[in-house]
Amino acid sequence: MFDVVIVGAGPAGMTAAVYLRRASKSVLVLEAKAYGGQIINTPDIENYPVEAHISGFDFAQKLYEQAKNLGAEFRFEKAVEIRDGDVKTVVTTKNEYEAKAVILATGSENRKLGVADEDKLVGRGVSYCATCDGNFFRKKRVAVVGGGNTALEDALYLADLAEKVYLIHRRDTFRGEDATVQRLKARDNVEFVFNSTVTALHAEKKLTGIDVTNKDGSVQNIEVSGLFVAVGRIPENKNFASLIDLDPAGYAVAGENCRTKTPGVFVAGDNRVKDVRQLVTAAADGAVAATEAVKFLAQ
Repeated sequence: MFDVVIVGAGPAGMTAAVYLRRASKSVLVLEAKAYGGQIINTPDIENYPVEAHISGFDFAQKLYEQAKNLGAEFRFEKAVEIRDGDVKTVVTTKNEYEAKAVILATGSENRKLGVADEDKLVGRGVSYCATCDGNFFRKKRVAVVGGGNTALEDALYLADLAEKVYLIHRRDTFRGEDATVQRLKARDNVEFVFNSTVTALHAEKKLTGIDVTNKDGSVQNIEVSGLFVAVGRIPENKNFASLIDLDPAGYAVAGENCRTKTPGVFVAGDNRVKDVRQLVTAAADGAVAATEAVKFLAQ
């Protein structure tokens, strides 16, 4: 029996573990893949307080070690169900764990373009992680799809590697930080393609090009060896929908106290309805959810 089981070892989940252990609560963190969440794909974090520059991998490693050294237990198992009651039962693909409270810090997964052969070409030109796969495209022509911070950061990272980077966005302005946009504008090998979507992929064993359709109906064929998709993410809440309210996009409905409709079940991080999804807000959610869980346990 644990005081709290945390589902997800991203920044929100691991921050929650730190706060809970500092409150002397027993903690189990369950993670389906690798600790760190999507932040490990960010080569340089520049907007986190105190740390002017740190890689996402180093940030995740430090946070993991902090939680581990405080006594949080980590197990790499995928949680697939939570049974409610005075004692919660968290079911994974391998085991069942009992806890007095649960924090869902499940984050989100990559949203796909939905074009033909997209899945077939993953690893053969199509990627969802520029820092993971960008090195394969040195001196080649690549495209990035998206308009948020991830897309902008991916394009900036690839600009140091690739011969040419096309940044394709369905609108005429970006949602990401203007400072990054300005840095991209200063790069000679970056070209913006606005008001456009990728509508077809061309391949001969590997990706050779893409069709880009403008909102006026015109179609442009662009020769690229790599396509990096950064069009948002899908929250990982479906396995727990019976315990939490979801908005139409699948995000967990909870206030700033991170409490859900089910007593003893909290949410934290990118899987929660919120206006700003940044590293700092994920960490803040983790601290709040842990603090609220401690209050719940004291009832």
